[in-house]
Amino acid sequence: MWQVSWTKAVEHATGENIVKKRAAGGKTMQNIEKQRKSAVAAVRLRPLSSFGVPPYTRRMEINLVAIAVGNSRVQVASFTSGELLEVHRCDRADPAEVDRLIKAAWAKSSAVGDAEIAAASVVPLANSEIDRLVFTHSKQHVQWVGKDLDLPIKLATREPTKTGVDRALAAAAAFEQLGKACVVVDAGTCITVNLVDDKGQLVGGTIAPGVALMLRALHEGTASLPDIAYERPSGNWGTDTTSSIRHGITQMIHGLVKEQAEYWATEQGTWPEVIATGGDAPTLFADWEIVHAVSPDLVLYGIALAYSEHHIRHGS
Repeated sequence: MWQVSWTKAVEHATGENIVKKRAAGGKTMQNIEKQRKSAVAAVRLRPLSSFGVPPYTRRMEINLVAIAVGNSRVQVASFTSGELLEVHRCDRADPAEVDRLIKAAWAKSSAVGDAEIAAASVVPLANSEIDRLVFTHSKQHVQWVGKDLDLPIKLATREPTKTGVDRALAAAAAFEQLGKACVVVDAGTCITVNLVDDKGQLVGGTIAPGVALMLRALHEGTASLPDIAYERPSGNWGTDTTSSIRHGITQMIHGLVKEQAEYWATEQGTWPEVIATGGDAPTLFADWEIVHAVSPDLVLYGIALAYSEHHIRHGS
């Protein structure tokens, strides 16, 4: 379900910055300003429920276990009659916990009818072990997105075969919910900012180190910076080493997202809605006016969407 990060005022993010910084990108200042005002009005007038309805429950009457294998974590979700019932996450390096989560999810989804298991992975070396665990509990093999299941989005990137499946699935799920050009931020091991056009194509974006990678680099690459945990800092700058590190990381990530949103607004001629997902998204983006909604489970919805659309398309 969408976790709403409601905009206080989008003008700060979408006003003079685009007009002054992006007018040279092929759009006139007048057109950008007109589009900006329309976008701001649309966001302000949109009812809260438009972000609060779980995506896809009306489309997918499926019983499914969805597994997302990331660089750091594994996410396991149970879909029953098309509704996402629960999600559990664990460290990918903890095989016993991964096994427990798969077993529990299968028991829940299969208890109400025929169920299957679909997954997506950015760690190919982990796939055989995931498939073994799945088969142990379900006597089925995993249906892998990108191999057994078609991607639910067209990739307009220069090298589609090298575009991360997690990026594609998050983008597909966001476009399915919004139905228009958008920016999808995935805050996990890496920070990816993914640009989706009005045709529902993933056209590209940016990839940067995530919070944990930045913290580790600062600690291991210097003589005296401490090994700290990330917390969303208060105020606008740090007053000691720890808070200065947290501010630096927060402002680097926020700056990246804002810059990409401005570029994409100029290209599209309208301010895009920015949706955030990933494990660090709630901490990084809650109550930040640039991000319209936070949905930590977007990749899992994307897996369910891929499963549903593939079997509808192929009549299987």
